Amino acid sequence: MTLPQLNIYRHDRDRRALVTLAGVIDPATAPQVRAVLERCLQDGITLIDVDLTTVDRCDSSGLRVFLDVSRHAAETHASLRLHHPSPQTERLLMDTGSDRLLRTTRPGGARPQRAGRRGDRHTERAAAR
Repeated sequence: MTLPQLNIYRHDRDRRALVTLAGVIDPATAPQVRAVLERCLQDGITLIDVDLTTVDRCDSSGLRVFLDVSRHAAETHASLRLHHPSPQTERLLMDTGSDRLLRTTRPGGARPQRAGRRGDRHTERAAAR
């Protein structure tokens, strides 16, 4: 059995950090992600940008890390932003409602939009116009 691999790169500039992840985020690799992101906060970083462009898959253990670190960051007047999540990761965020808790951007800086659900008054009104 092959263990999932995750490569993590960190680049700091002043009080900002860009953390680029490449590979799979799952129960085996989530502790590595947590350690790097928590270390950013310990080092006084106030803005952590996480580039997910080359993340093949992120499961609920990775999501838990992002939520925990985001909460911890807010407690220390810092913030965590996720950039370029895959469609699978976006679905995970939206299906769990975590997209409302985590700041997420797509290429070009656009934020993912929630698809309207049946019974959603705002969606029904917009469709009726």
